[in-house]
Amino acid sequence: MNTKLFDEYLDSLESQGIPSIDVRIKKDHEEIYRYLKGDADPINGVKAVDDTRYLVFSMTKIQTMTALMQLVEAGKISLNDDVSKYLPAYGKLSVKTADGGTAPCGPMLIKHLASMQSGLDYDLARPGIVKTLEKYGRKATTRQIVDSFVETPLEFEPGTHFLYSLSHDVIAAVIEVVSGMSFGEYLKKNIWEPLGMKDTSFAKPMNDNDPMLARQYIWDDPSKKIIPMDSSCCYQLSENYESGGAGLMSTSRDYSLLADALACYGVGKSGKRILSEQSINTIRTNLLGADSRKDIEMTMGRKGYGYGVGMQILMEPEAIGSTAKPGVFGWDGAAGAATIMYPEEHLSLVFMIHVRNYGYSYGTIHPKLRDLLFE
Repeated sequence: MNTKLFDEYLDSLESQGIPSIDVRIKKDHEEIYRYLKGDADPINGVKAVDDTRYLVFSMTKIQTMTALMQLVEAGKISLNDDVSKYLPAYGKLSVKTADGGTAPCGPMLIKHLASMQSGLDYDLARPGIVKTLEKYGRKATTRQIVDSFVETPLEFEPGTHFLYSLSHDVIAAVIEVVSGMSFGEYLKKNIWEPLGMKDTSFAKPMNDNDPMLARQYIWDDPSKKIIPMDSSCCYQLSENYESGGAGLMSTSRDYSLLADALACYGVGKSGKRILSEQSINTIRTNLLGADSRKDIEMTMGRKGYGYGVGMQILMEPEAIGSTAKPGVFGWDGAAGAATIMYPEEHLSLVFMIHVRNYGYSYGTIHPKLRDLLFE
């Protein structure tokens, strides 16, 4: 790894108008590269610091999958279990048909949720959610909202296609049922505390008054500029809802503790093991068939990748001209953050920015950072 190349590349992003960039790279539990520049709140002249927090959105999924695999290890869940074993509302599913109707469909399994092959979508305005929020208001729970997802038919038969969706929110509800805890309590006890993560929590709706939360920005296509927006998390659907797909906020320091543990086959810098080596390898095993791999390439631009237990796996670097190695895995978030891990070298990277709808992050920045790790 060439740190000078990282410096040069990250410095070049200033011209894109990204307010702040926060990067940490670790190897064998030690930080071997640190980059932090810019303003957490440019409007008020607040510099980004080690304690700056970011909405990590879909990087939440890395924690949800870690929690899921802990319960698989403990024998409390199987990836082949029917979801209805834990959530009875998922016992009678229907699917959309080609003629515009609906029909009964086969079971949804835990592995279908983990691999985004459940048939669900990411429609936050689906009738079930709207009805549940009208009934329970801000006190609606994770379980109540998740149960409502299947009041409308699935997009396809579970296991047949890939569609990025609310699947991991459903897994959060399953974890609550199995553990007897709220999802947040489970994460705190089994991931945050063992690894020493002190600055990670769920971002409640309109909770944009945290003084350490970076101001959120968004790419404005008409003006071709990055402009400020509010810093709420739209995926936290109520005060009591804890989104397993997109609900967390964290610091690069905290998230690097998790990334480092997963890159070191489940053992953190604290010495605590949060997952077995077998579970790390299970996460990195592709669960997508040929049709689903076409879906992830066409809908998300992930050519050369597969998708395992909630994270992408680089399978064919040569197909995309990448210098990285097969087996690199991780995921990213809606505000441009990314986590990249490679257990064979105990190597991890956490990249934080706070810009929504910024396709340049996924199509250019993240692949470049991935390849620079192996430069």
